Parts: sequence; C-alpha cells; structure tokens
Amino acid sequence: MNWIYPLDLIGTLVFAISGVLTAIDKKFDLVGSLIIGFVTALGGGTIRDLLIGRSPVGWLTNRHYLLAIAIGLLLAYLFRETIVKLRRGMFLFDTVGIAVFTVLGVRTTMAAGFPVEVCLIMGVVSAVFGGVLRDVLTNEVPLIFRKEIYATACLAGGVVYLGLESLSGLTTLSTLTAIATVVVIRYVAVRRGWSLAIGV
Repeated sequence: MNWIYPLDLIGTLVFAISGVLTAIDKKFDLVGSLIIGFVTALGGGTIRDLLIGRSPVGWLTNRHYLLAIAIGLLLAYLFRETIVKLRRGMFLFDTVGIAVFTVLGVRTTMAAGFPVEVCLIMGVVSAVFGGVLRDVLTNEVPLIFRKEIYATACLAGGVVYLGLESLSGLTTLSTLTAIATVVVIRYVAVRRGWSLAIGV
C-alpha cells in the first residue's frame, strides 16, 4: 500500500508547519521553532514506538521525515501570512494527517503483535500526542483536554479500521474508510460545534 507513504509525509509536513506557526506566535527563535515543529510532527509516532518496543524509532531510519520537517520550517517562515490565511485548508490537511497517523499507529502496533485494545490506544497516541507535546512546550492547554472532538474521532477511525480489517481483510478498503471516518467526524464536529464537555 505504497500510496499511504506520501500521505504520511504530507501529514508530517503539515504537523511541522502547525508546530512552527505556534512557536512563531509564541516568539520562539529559529532553533526553538525547529524543535517545536519536530516534536509536533514526530512526537506521537516516537512515543508509540518507544512504548511498543520498536527499535530503532521509525524516523531514525528514514531521512525523508526530517526533510519534511525542514521544508515545513522553511514554508512556515517564508509564507507565514499566506498560510495563516489558508487556515481552513490547513485544518483539512491537519485532519487528514491525524487520520493517517491513526491508521499507521494501529497497523504498526498490530504488526508488533499487540492486542486490539492496545492497537487502538497506540493509534490515538500516534495521532494526537505530537500536538500534546507541542501545547505543553508552548504553555497551552492540550487540544485533547479541551471540549473539541479530536482524540474521539481518531478512536472511532481506529475501531472502523480494525473492524473492517477483521471482517474483510481488504486493507486498502479498511484504511480509506477509517481515514474518511476520522475526517468526517472531525469536520462535522467543528462545523456544528459538537463537544464532549460535561455541563456544556
């Protein structure tokens, strides 16, 4: 399923841009921005790999991920104003990114022989924990702790992927449907203001 690899790199690029823009808003210097971009893009996958004992961690053996982050840093600095104006488009790419990372997290954990519930948790970790690290390092309340439906969409996508994979064994179908599930839930939730906040 080679087509998911470019999506993975695009997701890495978009997450890196998201991290760098946050760092710029917080008045971080160039090195600080690079670190925040790196953590946002690769933090979730790194935590997943460490937790499941995967060695070496994925990005250590593939320089394309580091290249994607470097490009994200460059784009964020050179075209910051344009990118800010395209926030809506960036939201879509970010949503596709967490969807792809969810499926990759589930697949990677499955391949390592872990039970279904662990695969689901690692799918969510892969998708959202880069953003958690970004928010913690920039002194923001992490998005998953706010009222937006974010991690829940990833969890639903992981359930759909595992369910279809067990029923049909058609990996491409399972992957596309799971990605679509995350994107649709996240998009509709934001458009309609849905949340899981207690008492709201």
